[in-house]
Amino acid sequence: MRSQSRRIPRSLFVAATAGTLITPLLAGCSGAGGGGGSSSHSINVLMVNNPQMVELQKLTAANFTKKTGIKVNFTVLPENDVRDKISQDFANQAGQYDVATLSNYEIPIYAKNGWLHSMDSYVKKDTAFDQQDILKPMQQALTAADGKLYGEPFYGESSFLMYRKDVFKKKGLTMPAKPTWQQVADLAAKADGAEPGMKGICLRGLPGWGEMLAPLTTVVNTMGGTWFDKDWKAQLNSPEFKKATKFYVDLVRKHGESGAPQSGFAECLNDTTQGKTAMWYDATSGAGSLEANGSPVKGKMGYVPAPVDKTDSSGWLYTWAWGIQKASKNAGDAWKFISWASGKGYENLVGQKAGWANVPAGKRSSTYDIPQYRKEAAAFADVTRDAISSAKPNDPGVQPRPAPGIQFVDIPEFTDLGTKVSQELSSAVAGRQSVDSALNKSQKLAEAVAKKYEGS
Repeated sequence: MRSQSRRIPRSLFVAATAGTLITPLLAGCSGAGGGGGSSSHSINVLMVNNPQMVELQKLTAANFTKKTGIKVNFTVLPENDVRDKISQDFANQAGQYDVATLSNYEIPIYAKNGWLHSMDSYVKKDTAFDQQDILKPMQQALTAADGKLYGEPFYGESSFLMYRKDVFKKKGLTMPAKPTWQQVADLAAKADGAEPGMKGICLRGLPGWGEMLAPLTTVVNTMGGTWFDKDWKAQLNSPEFKKATKFYVDLVRKHGESGAPQSGFAECLNDTTQGKTAMWYDATSGAGSLEANGSPVKGKMGYVPAPVDKTDSSGWLYTWAWGIQKASKNAGDAWKFISWASGKGYENLVGQKAGWANVPAGKRSSTYDIPQYRKEAAAFADVTRDAISSAKPNDPGVQPRPAPGIQFVDIPEFTDLGTKVSQELSSAVAGRQSVDSALNKSQKLAEAVAKKYEGS
């Protein structure tokens, strides 16, 4: 999950009730169900450039297109850029892209604004897709306030702590089965320098509401903080929010990766793969790359739940999902693509072609019953599923919240607010200002947003 580079104009949004997952949009022939009627046999898909999507792009022509005759034109961009492009095309209902990747942050907002095509009729007719096999948290996250389904997950994720078992053994360190953040900080100090050039931990410092703020907000939640209280009073300069932020910034400055202010998911994944860090707290989806064939750290990693402080769990809930643009004239073909890309058969295809560790998991219960997958992903499969199941988007902290969300606040303004706050906090990571200064500025930004919601 990464940040959004520009703010969508507020006028384009309607406040929505949240609890939805990420979704890409596809285009296909018009018509309900599996998509009968005339077909353009060409759809345009706009998606993020994560490894799982890149693999999908490689497999599409020889498998989906060969079987259906539907050509898929992909546009693949980095996360910040793809969010920006999707927001423009969907807000204007330009219809240039039939399908796009959206997150559980965007889905409820886009659905409320009428930008997405409901998938209920397709799911009802396409019984082979087996909607009930989709993990319940994912189904709930992709269902909007009107009770309709607007997305199908391509893969789902939570967050957890990844660590080098061999390095810990060599240093005589023991990772607790359910670590606290203080235990992680102590371990990071002891593991720092365990091998030449190795740092104790990698934590995102790259600005972006979906980059640095994703892991940081989970730390805030478990340490007793919140962005807004139940009455929409901004809390960014509260003692709890300050404690968590100072803890995070101090940890990454003392024992984190070099270049932390420019490090996001991709950079931490690279550092971990290349043996430059002993621990990494981030998305569960990163494990597939670490355990893939050819990875220098394959078989060397251990995985435990997201560290906690005052709460029982703290992992986030996120998914990249498929969504169909309302203006698409190819909704039927779009569904055929989604049914293939998020279907059981696709997971088997990836397992056979790219290795079972690369399967886009975290969305189907049946995935965890595949013997080959369980064998290949044994180190992280159950930890991932447990993390997704224990995520609490409506109750992630110690106090009531005015809006859902674990690593974000599910309101339209959060893209702009979160990005600006992350820029201030990344500056603190870089040592250009204090955490107190960054949070005092951020508090004023949050107060300005809260005025719209106070009394609602």
